[in-house]
Amino acid sequence: MSEQKLSNRPAQPMTGGRALAHMLKLHDAAPMFGMGGFQLLPFYAAIGEEGLSHTLINDERSGAFAADAYARVSGRPGLCDGTLGPGATNLTTGLVESLNAGVPVIAIAGDTNRDHSWKNMTQEARQIDILAPTVKEVIRVERIHRIPELVRRAYAVATSGRPGPVLLDVPEDIAHGEYDFDPDDLYAEDATKSYPARRMRPDLADLTRAAALLAKAKRPIILAGGGVHLSHAQQALLAFAEAQGIPVAHTLSGKGSIPCVHELSLGLFGRYSRTANDALEAADAILTVGCKLGEIATKRYVLPPKGVPMIHIDIMAEEIGRCAPAEIAIWADARAALEDLTAELSDKAANLRQARAGYLTELSEAKATWRREVDARLTSTERPINMARVCHELNATLPPEAILVADGGFAAHWTGLLCDTKQAGRHYIANRGLASIGYGLPGSMGAQLAAPDRPVVGMTGDGGFNMVIGELETAVRLKLPLTLLVVNNAASGYVKALQAALMGGKFQSSDLHELNYANLADNFGATGIRVEDPDKLSDALRQGMERDDGPTVIDMVVTRDPKQMLPGVDNRAVEAKKGDRIA
Repeated sequence: MSEQKLSNRPAQPMTGGRALAHMLKLHDAAPMFGMGGFQLLPFYAAIGEEGLSHTLINDERSGAFAADAYARVSGRPGLCDGTLGPGATNLTTGLVESLNAGVPVIAIAGDTNRDHSWKNMTQEARQIDILAPTVKEVIRVERIHRIPELVRRAYAVATSGRPGPVLLDVPEDIAHGEYDFDPDDLYAEDATKSYPARRMRPDLADLTRAAALLAKAKRPIILAGGGVHLSHAQQALLAFAEAQGIPVAHTLSGKGSIPCVHELSLGLFGRYSRTANDALEAADAILTVGCKLGEIATKRYVLPPKGVPMIHIDIMAEEIGRCAPAEIAIWADARAALEDLTAELSDKAANLRQARAGYLTELSEAKATWRREVDARLTSTERPINMARVCHELNATLPPEAILVADGGFAAHWTGLLCDTKQAGRHYIANRGLASIGYGLPGSMGAQLAAPDRPVVGMTGDGGFNMVIGELETAVRLKLPLTLLVVNNAASGYVKALQAALMGGKFQSSDLHELNYANLADNFGATGIRVEDPDKLSDALRQGMERDDGPTVIDMVVTRDPKQMLPGVDNRAVEAKKGDRIA
């Protein structure tokens, strides 16, 4: 029996599923990734009627990963869905990634018919209890007429403050039920269609103190985290750094905050570093922007150095001072704060930039020295291929507008340290929220759908690719022209490298069977290229990027020596002060 509503206005009769699809359309819904089930059948039927895009995925975790990457590149919330029970619980890993990384995703889960809940319905699980810790908010639809309001709420929560994922839980009887909706209730808030939905400016007193501290600094440094991207503050950061003559180091998530090739870029800081850690140790003031200062960035909490005054800008007030003391806390949107700081220091900028010229020359010379020290590995001709050479070829081959997607583990560590973005912005994506392996292929799919006219190159390990290889069928079906590099070392490389470094080479459950992933790709209907000679890498990359009718998988046979698998020794038992280097 359908619920009814008294109204003097012409009503729009719809099923709950149709109303859900209609509200998503009003929010300019992103492409959805999921696998259908009975509970949401009216919703799936309405997707086509509303002109929305939905892609059948082979595993819901991959759908969440693809939605996450889509959101990072597009600036709009990603969308994924799962059916009751296993479909919903399979979203867990992807949603935690988005929660920890501050990425807006709206996950729609079908749930049981409320008349029969907890009567051993097929696939029934306490999915809300399971998923609640993985999202900013759980929104359960208990009354059909509230669908428009609750979809607006989902978008508002996902895009406000620090963005993040939201679960929209829809019982079967709500999706299949009918209601006469008031047309005045069917609307979207334009601000919440993208992120950040609204910006908060810094307190004037805090801003004045921060400007005074930076004006006195002779060797300041900026630490840029993923919050710079979430705020779309890249150009504001670049303008501020250039105006003041302050170098910028970044986290893995903050890569691209300014171009890596910019003279003010110091590259990655933390567990892996070129010259950034040395500059950080010698700094007399630190400006941290949109960075949580977690384990990787701080080398297990020994950075930044004690005693150096720090200004910390973050949209999450509770993150400020959590892992390192902040002399000045600025609770604000990153872009707004940087714009206000630039204005506050504008009359001093020219003199400060000139006074820091010698400091910047010193840093430039240190970067040149580092480059000379590592040149032999970057240009290595050894076989199997050295990972440093892979990154060197990516730098030489990828055009400025390209997007590089790095899987968890060593793929992110190598590319984060050695691959350079040529423009500011989301040109590099690493799933550092949870750092699960398996992100490389579905992340590349989401990025390619968000930027169909830009080259997308993903890097994954053989272990990570094995987890999600079924999604190659999805990429072929969608004819996505992405290029996926498979780092084939016949091992769970990150674990094997740690076992070599910390366990005296006692290897356990870290070797994989040797596979030819190029042949497998061909069997899926993709283009497979196997590369064993490093001199053939650039041609393979160009061939992949030139294809416009489907994915290319480049199977790279890289070093099997576990001591060479990582850029540095990830010895968590030793809290070294110097950054791990590849030299």
